[in-house]
Amino acid sequence: MCFPVFHFGPSPSLPFLLLRVSCRSSSHPGCPFLAPSPPPPQRAGSPSSSNLPKGLGTGGNARKLVKSSFSFAMGEGIKYEAASQHVEDASSLDKETSPGMEQVTLKKEISLLNGVCLIVGNMIGSGIFVSPKGVLMYSASFGLSLVIWAVGGLFSVFGALCYAELGTTIKKSGASYAYILEAFGELLAFIRLWTSLLIIEPTSQAIIAITFANYMVQPFFPSCFAPYAADRLLAAACICFLTFINCAYVKWGTVVQDFSTYAKVVALIAVIIAGIVRLGQGASNHFENSFEGSSFAMGNIALALYSALFSYSGWDTLNYVTEELKNPERNLPLSIAISMPIVTIIYILTNVAYYTVLDMKDILESDAVAVTFADQIFGIFNWTIPLAVAASCFGGLNASIVAASRLFFVGSREGHLPDAICMIHVERFTPVPALLFNGLMALIYLCVEDIFQLINYYSFSYWFFVGLSIVGQLYLRWKQPDRPRSLKLSLFFPIVFCLCTIFLVVVPLYSDTINSLIGIAIALSGLPFYFLIIRVPKQKRPLFLRRIVASTTQYLQILCMSVAAEMDLEDGELPKQQDPKSK
Repeated sequence: MCFPVFHFGPSPSLPFLLLRVSCRSSSHPGCPFLAPSPPPPQRAGSPSSSNLPKGLGTGGNARKLVKSSFSFAMGEGIKYEAASQHVEDASSLDKETSPGMEQVTLKKEISLLNGVCLIVGNMIGSGIFVSPKGVLMYSASFGLSLVIWAVGGLFSVFGALCYAELGTTIKKSGASYAYILEAFGELLAFIRLWTSLLIIEPTSQAIIAITFANYMVQPFFPSCFAPYAADRLLAAACICFLTFINCAYVKWGTVVQDFSTYAKVVALIAVIIAGIVRLGQGASNHFENSFEGSSFAMGNIALALYSALFSYSGWDTLNYVTEELKNPERNLPLSIAISMPIVTIIYILTNVAYYTVLDMKDILESDAVAVTFADQIFGIFNWTIPLAVAASCFGGLNASIVAASRLFFVGSREGHLPDAICMIHVERFTPVPALLFNGLMALIYLCVEDIFQLINYYSFSYWFFVGLSIVGQLYLRWKQPDRPRSLKLSLFFPIVFCLCTIFLVVVPLYSDTINSLIGIAIALSGLPFYFLIIRVPKQKRPLFLRRIVASTTQYLQILCMSVAAEMDLEDGELPKQQDPKSK
């Protein structure tokens, strides 16, 4: 039977942690810990197989070995060093281990279809069903609003194409965090991670979960509002369920994403067909003089475009999981090329259907435009739209959990979050600690009663860091002109996108100054943590803090059955050297 061998490093001060696993069985070619080579030399102070608990010297599995190794270590009083995520530590271990040893990394299980469903599923959220009225409110006409939707789609295509080049050049998960880190260093990347940790990810996930719960619970309370506790408990159950699904297997998460994406696309196609049928029956009076009354004031056009771009957000989802994507050089740009036209066309045609059936007053007064549309068109089948909204939220939440957990995983691997978060389950190869951490943050934010106010704080930060990552693309083009790039765009695309992003950063400062300043303050609040903790060498941090972190990581590793992961470097790619200041 095959079992993994865990290699330890001695430490004079801290108890702790497993660094890497490999397989000692040469007769098990399918083993995920494959290393058909002789066992590594015994290190001084490390537990030998003969000293391990009975039954594990010649057989057993990873789960038993993790438990028994830690029981042995704690029982014998052996001290181990926390596994650093920096390659310099790993390289010293490589000298003592066989060259054929395979690292424990995230597995490439996301196909082209899964990638398309991730992007489409995250972009098409509840907004197009519930409140597409923001664009119409500021444009003040059906004709101009459709133009704004088309421009928003084109702008998003530009951004997605730029991210396709970045994702195939910098083959790391983490999207803008990884790209900013590569181009501008740790400080700006940490601030990007900090804003995601405090506001962007947990707030958006909590709001999506609450929207899902509202549409699931409200039919049971047709004459009144659903109880507050019922909404929040169902939202919490949804977050916990999807976290469990993604902890179990990556494939389970992609299956959930695929089916929820099919459901929401089918629902929108039904809306589009109904609108086209009514249009064919002559219901075109709403499109006569469709630009009449349009508001061409720059401020209103900016706010209308901003509303449209908010609905298009999510085109960077696949860049968060680049390391798990099969053949990313091909499938990343191809997924984007397939997804963006689909979403843009669906959005425009869905709004045409809404405008065919509903007049402007109905749309602006409706709390859920698609439900109002269904009440007039679908008759006794109007229940299908609330169900579609719930499915849309369910899929959007799943995609957000996948993306956010990988962001925290990469942040931990780079040393910006505790080492425990970048561990991988030894059998399922899922980032269980990162998923649990992300789920816990979302559950905490569910306890905030006025959580919808928090979403207003991150608009400035979101577009600032998206724009900064594209500036990083231009900087790398200048700094590293000979760097291999499987996809190389014309500079026209990133330059235009950067100019438009400046516009999007300035608009919230003008239109929503207070909330934007609060968002900036939240981002800057990460500076003390960066300079007082992240940049302080580990040996100079308070001993009690190191002991707490080490102990917490040790027990979390046992609980999650996880080992520290390393990046799966491409052939010919050199590992990033550790910052000497962190030693």
